[in-house]
Amino acid sequence: MLFAAFWFLLGAIDDIAVDLCWIWLRLTGRACAGYVSREAAAAPLGGRAAVFIAAWQEEQVIGHTIHHALSVWKQAEFILYVGCYGNDPATISAAMAGAGNDPRVRIVIHHNAGPTTKADCLNRLYTALCDDERRYGYRFKSIVLHDSEDMVHPAELAVIDGALSDADFVQLPVWPEPQPGSPWIGGHYADEFTESHAKSLVVRNALGAAIPAAGVACGFSREMIARIAGYRHAEGGPGPFASECLTEDYELGLLVRREGGRSRFLRARDAEGQLVATRAYFPSRLEDAVRQKTRWIHGIAFQGWDRLGWDRGFADFWMALRDRRGPLTAFVLGTGYILLVIEGVFGVLRLAGWHSQLAMSPALKIMLLLCLASSLWRAFVRFVFTAREYGALEGLRAVLRIPVANFITIVAGRRALMRYIRTLRGEAVTWDKTRHDVHPAHASKPLGAAR
Repeated sequence: MLFAAFWFLLGAIDDIAVDLCWIWLRLTGRACAGYVSREAAAAPLGGRAAVFIAAWQEEQVIGHTIHHALSVWKQAEFILYVGCYGNDPATISAAMAGAGNDPRVRIVIHHNAGPTTKADCLNRLYTALCDDERRYGYRFKSIVLHDSEDMVHPAELAVIDGALSDADFVQLPVWPEPQPGSPWIGGHYADEFTESHAKSLVVRNALGAAIPAAGVACGFSREMIARIAGYRHAEGGPGPFASECLTEDYELGLLVRREGGRSRFLRARDAEGQLVATRAYFPSRLEDAVRQKTRWIHGIAFQGWDRLGWDRGFADFWMALRDRRGPLTAFVLGTGYILLVIEGVFGVLRLAGWHSQLAMSPALKIMLLLCLASSLWRAFVRFVFTAREYGALEGLRAVLRIPVANFITIVAGRRALMRYIRTLRGEAVTWDKTRHDVHPAHASKPLGAAR
């Protein structure tokens, strides 16, 4: 109990410090979203943009993603590069159907059979981009990353294009679409992403710390990607994306800072007051959610420590600690829930007349009271941020979903540790991707207003 109470309190201090930073930014007006007009959203871009999508067995969603992007992005100055595999004809067919005859789409077939890794597929798209630049004699200004299941915002390209005028990397928010058929598993992503992309990354950006890329709704300057590609080439890599890394997008965002570039996390609203963000359905089944979070913890906590080490600056070191605490969080949460079960058994025994001879120290009692207070505060913060974006009902569900999120974290943390140990023994890293069957374009509920 002392072990669990100590680590719970340490985590609470960490979270409350971020909360206080956000409150200060809010009070000073630095946490408010920007604004993009209807005219600016549809205005021509300041330079050519390349949008990368890696697709493997995504025939259910890739056509909708391409068709929607082409219909809402009115600019002509972008090319959508879609990476497919020759042994996945269903995805190729769906991508071709979604593209139609639009010249803004390039479907690139990987020379290897799939699946390789997402980073490997993205490197193939980067090679295709470099070939096009040599072939046609022009240079792209930016490279934007998206996933096969994304529903993009009409103003996204304009916002990223404008922000890259004084930055090398821009990350926009991600909006998990509510799923009526999965209010608990699928719904907990809304709680976590909302708190992260409305608070944590806002604080991170204000502190000047490196911004991790989400792999979705993120744009990089062409020069920065070329610089990182050169860095990878010196290490024997085929392109800017680390093929052996499970979270190549996260690592790419941090490398921007290490290469001397400037990163920005940007929240903006359009003329209707809607958040300029990418909508997506996240896993709705328990096993899929655990697999996805296992990959995130493995890539960010274990591979991130191995591959990136630790930065010396206070803000970057603090944020790296927060990013990599997943395995420890899983272990401490597991310990806490075991204690709840034990206390439940003891409670039944006490009702039956058994009296414990164990005395709790005053210090431990104080620690437990502080843990209770911090848990109530954490539930309140979760409610506020989720209700702010999705409504009061979802805010109440967010509080009830906390044990669900904790359970997924516990199981994923254990699996990530086991998989990391296997890679240390020589097991190859594979693309353990999540399959998507439904596209958010089918949802009727509009994107909520940002604040």
